[in-house]
Amino acid sequence: MNETLSLLMNHRSIRKFKDAPVTEEQLQAIVSAAQMASTSSNVQAYTVIAATDPELKKRLAELAGNQAYVEQCPVFLVWCADLYRLKQVTAEPLQGRESHEGSTENFIVATVDAALAAQNAAIAAESLGLGIVYIGGVRNRIAELSELLGLPELVYPVFGMCVGVPDQQPGQRPRLPLPSVLHHNGYSKEQSVGSVQEYDLKMAAYLKERTGGKTDTPWSQVMADRLGEPTRLHMKPFLDGKGFMKK
Repeated sequence: MNETLSLLMNHRSIRKFKDAPVTEEQLQAIVSAAQMASTSSNVQAYTVIAATDPELKKRLAELAGNQAYVEQCPVFLVWCADLYRLKQVTAEPLQGRESHEGSTENFIVATVDAALAAQNAAIAAESLGLGIVYIGGVRNRIAELSELLGLPELVYPVFGMCVGVPDQQPGQRPRLPLPSVLHHNGYSKEQSVGSVQEYDLKMAAYLKERTGGKTDTPWSQVMADRLGEPTRLHMKPFLDGKGFMKK
């Protein structure tokens, strides 16, 4: 186990932060590390917005589901898939040829680019002694949040990320057994689901300990409850309106 693997294997989501700043030097190092992530065809189709203004963070917290740590963390990063930049800078070189920036493929490229960059940033932050938590809640009221941040066409917030000095040491949430996700030379249906019963028991025990005995719901039941409720069905019309997935 080398230093890098140890850092990766000890990741925990941090939702409580000390009253200590993230310096501009640290922020620039984190985002510079993010920029070195792999990117499809070097398109670099993402932008990150660093929110440090207290009033802005307060409003972002409200729009993200009233998650207090969005307001309390020193820096809240909003990771955006961004095809606006590509559309603008390629208009002249295209010389009148049809542009396909609004294709479904380019939507996927931009979303994956943002995710890869953000994960690099997460590891960079943790290497500096900071903690992070991803915030999918930025998509709860995505139109309002996009307007608040001035996001133009072909830009959408994929997720947020709280960054700061940890003020807690939470337990590590168990992951699916490796055989469920690591298949060799093809997909194995049996292998994919074969370890879930074992994982259900492990997650139930984890939740029971974490909640002081208040809940011990197995993972498969948690997932069933999640899939059984419609979530953010506004995303498709929002993305359509932003110019994504036109073809």
